[in-house]
Amino acid sequence: MPFAFDFEDGDVVEWSRTADGVASARVTDYAPTLRFAGPEAALDELEARVRTRDSVASVGRERKYLRLDADERAEVLRVEATDPRDVPGLAARIRESSLADLAPGAVRAYDVDLDPGFRYCVETGTSPVPNEGLRTLRLELPDRALADGDLSELVVGGGDGAQTDADCDATEREPPTVASDRDAVDAAAARLDAVDPDVLVVSDARLLPLVAERAVALGADLPLGRRPGLERLAGENTVESYGRVRHSPARYDVPGRAVVDAGGSFLWNQSRLDGLLYLVERSWRPLQETARASIGRVLTSIQTREAHARDVLVPWNKWRPEAWKSVDDLHAADRGGLTFDPEVGLHEDVVAFDFASLYPRIICDRNVSPDTVLCDCHAGRDDVPELGYAVCDERGFLPDVLSPLLADRRRLKRTARAADRAGDEATATAARRRAGAIKWVLVSCFGYQGYRNAKFGRIECHEAINAYARDVLLRAKSMAEARGWRVVHGIVDSLWLTRDGDACTPEALSAAVTDAVGIPLDVEDRYDWACFVPKRGSSRGALTRYFGRVADREEYTVRGIECRQRRTSAFVADAQRDLIRTLDRHRTPEAVCDRLGRHLSSLRRGDVDPADLVRTTRLSRRADEYDRDSLPAAAARRSADCGVPRAPGERVGYVVTDDDASGAARLALDFEDPADYDADHYAARLVRAAESVVSPFGWSRGRVRRHLRPGRDTTLSAFD
Repeated sequence: MPFAFDFEDGDVVEWSRTADGVASARVTDYAPTLRFAGPEAALDELEARVRTRDSVASVGRERKYLRLDADERAEVLRVEATDPRDVPGLAARIRESSLADLAPGAVRAYDVDLDPGFRYCVETGTSPVPNEGLRTLRLELPDRALADGDLSELVVGGGDGAQTDADCDATEREPPTVASDRDAVDAAAARLDAVDPDVLVVSDARLLPLVAERAVALGADLPLGRRPGLERLAGENTVESYGRVRHSPARYDVPGRAVVDAGGSFLWNQSRLDGLLYLVERSWRPLQETARASIGRVLTSIQTREAHARDVLVPWNKWRPEAWKSVDDLHAADRGGLTFDPEVGLHEDVVAFDFASLYPRIICDRNVSPDTVLCDCHAGRDDVPELGYAVCDERGFLPDVLSPLLADRRRLKRTARAADRAGDEATATAARRRAGAIKWVLVSCFGYQGYRNAKFGRIECHEAINAYARDVLLRAKSMAEARGWRVVHGIVDSLWLTRDGDACTPEALSAAVTDAVGIPLDVEDRYDWACFVPKRGSSRGALTRYFGRVADREEYTVRGIECRQRRTSAFVADAQRDLIRTLDRHRTPEAVCDRLGRHLSSLRRGDVDPADLVRTTRLSRRADEYDRDSLPAAAARRSADCGVPRAPGERVGYVVTDDDASGAARLALDFEDPADYDADHYAARLVRAAESVVSPFGWSRGRVRRHLRPGRDTTLSAFD
């Protein structure tokens, strides 16, 4: 089966790994298809207008379902394009010219914005899942060297996947010994020639054009692709989604190979090649398109494949409006997930329970889907708790999409456990990576139903899932309390319980709730103790900030506090973990603060390596767009001054060297190897982290500072 697809002059070139090597095949008769639906007169007019376009290969009529819940097929205009990559452009030109004088919404477009490789696979029935192991090769270059165009630090190493050359082992991380850019280019060319990789993994997409341009300038032969050429598919882009700025790097393609930008691929960093190939199998997105896709786009591709199997078209722009609701109905429906305020403080003998894949299981077990919720055939039925929505008995679209994923995740987790028992680390790792990839798709499936641009989203599905989840959690709470347990925290799909008198065993409670609600309630962990942290400046508990010691082993669970936050420096994170261990040993805030004093003294003496004080932040705008002299603004300006400008959405690491200065002088970037730091700045961060540990006991930051005032008595706990 082909694993990579090139598009050349309207043709498709398939690349396949075989037992004898690599084979390519050119497909010359493929024509991608988009469709239009509307009144017959409007379609007749549109057909006459587009038939003579140079970019249109042919037009015709056919009958398709326009919606998941449509009872009958409708006649649509089929337009076949000449260029597989030009379908969105062709649709835009048709909308701007041929549809301009028609009534708004009279004609709607379908099957428009599919990625070229995915479209080809779905329309032709070509599986992009390789039937032989793929060879990978990794190219890495540090940020500063990349900005300077210095290839002398280029690292060429193996990646994940099948390797026939022992030199491509994934553990090789040392850069080759090179004296010049020419040496680096020659070394890379030698490895490319020896390995002949199918997958080229680069640390940054900008590395490819840099290496290619340098090879041309030096007159070196560097076979980045299996045929000559390096094509930029798209430029870099910055978008804002749900209040977060995200950066999408430029995308490049080389003939005959799949390119994975490790720096810009969430899925690669989470699940490596094993997880990517599983999603390729489920979605039929080729490997390169899967690696650069968001979780939501992968889910949409899986849904699109299922829709095509049902002969349902995929709308270009979603237009299904929210159903009309009264004020009372809206109040009941628009509530989200259920949470219980955590009981602030330290609790002994806590058991954490978790509903396994709650939202996906609700979708599958309760048959929640855009084509089943509020169906006309059961209009008088009250199926959804609180809301009174009817849910059709006929199997829905979303359960068909998600059920195989749930089944595969259960199977892969069993495989990983069995491999662990057998000492088969490779099999266990591969199974976990695949299960991890599935997890991210399952996590997104619920929220995607409420996303305004989701192709098959419907807000009533989102509301119904939440209502079912609230009902499940409340029933679990009532059953736990009836069996001698007390709820100290609960959030959406999880409960933290302590025994309140003569309680049944956690396993007995788990089994009883599972039987009652039909969704497995797992014992996630047992804790000797757990601390729930209050919100800053409040006595109420924070929903996602807690820590505790796992029972029967020297291990701690931490959520939401500083040592789990990316922006926290390694020194502060390690110190906070040490303070948690101190709390475990002594159980008093005084002991924690005494231990904190040792870390503060080390910091102020200058004993801390500046490399351990690097903070990381995601920039929200360009350097010249900040209107406040904040640390992110200083980091953005410093990056620009150093010749490594960062786009909004990109991360930058820095060490604060003088917080009283202004602008870029406040800090040094991580790759500048700073020799000094601002001790007062990091002391404040350290005290803030300590507050998270002692605040469950009612201690504020001010009280921590008062305890550490000069002349205090120090306990022996400070020297443990």
